[in-house]
Amino acid sequence: MPVDVDAEVISNTRLSDEYNVLAFAAPEIARLTQPGQFMMVKPSRGFEPLLRRPFSVFEILRDARGTPIGVTLLNKRIGVGTGQLYALAAGDRIPVLGPLGRPFTPAAAGSHAWLVAGGVGLAPFATMAEALVARGVPTTLFYGARRAADLYYADWFRARGVTVVTATEDGSAGDRGFITVPLGRALEERTAANRHADADTHAISIYACGPTPMMRAVSDLAARHGEDVEVSLEQTMGCGLGGCYSCVVRVREDGKMPHFVRSCLAGPVFRGRDLVWEELH
Repeated sequence: MPVDVDAEVISNTRLSDEYNVLAFAAPEIARLTQPGQFMMVKPSRGFEPLLRRPFSVFEILRDARGTPIGVTLLNKRIGVGTGQLYALAAGDRIPVLGPLGRPFTPAAAGSHAWLVAGGVGLAPFATMAEALVARGVPTTLFYGARRAADLYYADWFRARGVTVVTATEDGSAGDRGFITVPLGRALEERTAANRHADADTHAISIYACGPTPMMRAVSDLAARHGEDVEVSLEQTMGCGLGGCYSCVVRVREDGKMPHFVRSCLAGPVFRGRDLVWEELH
């Protein structure tokens, strides 16, 4: 069950004029969170904005003994609410409800994990990467951004043993273009290797989060190579508990007729092949 806490801000690390990482003292949420779950955060105690905002749990904070003591969120300043989160200072308190939603499915034993992130879509993958590495699962992060300076936390992942493959729209780091460029190449190379009878390729588990067009492209790429992908949707949510129906998406699960589900309950993690992508924005 989620818990609603009056969380104190431990720190506010501003990564740029747009992005920051907020750390909260929330041991109950930290203890319960599984990779891929999210929180509903009220940016201020006032009436604007009136509703909470959903944010993936970014990191689990632990003390020297490894006991969970708090969580972080990765924020991009866009509107009123995210601007208020950007402006918070250590010692401030705001309401935080979590953890919520369906988490990622753990990678199968003996497989490799590929995490595909675009921009702020990096958010659910810090907890996921730590869980994968702790289980000894070889992990690669495919990380796309506008420019090299926007590849936040890439070194954080490398320091934990994750292989990081990058792409930038301006070509300042990694491939020029979208992250689907190196991902597509890796899938092609894997498919070519599998054509050989003596190939020793491992199974892969693919996970993606970022702009909807990126996730759809990743899902399509994976399908063309006989793979599925789990995606973490970034739907607008009013409550996070299934009561307001503001986050519905259409799915076609296991051959059933397409039907609507609430992404805060059935997701935010879905199999790419189950989603009716044409209706997602």
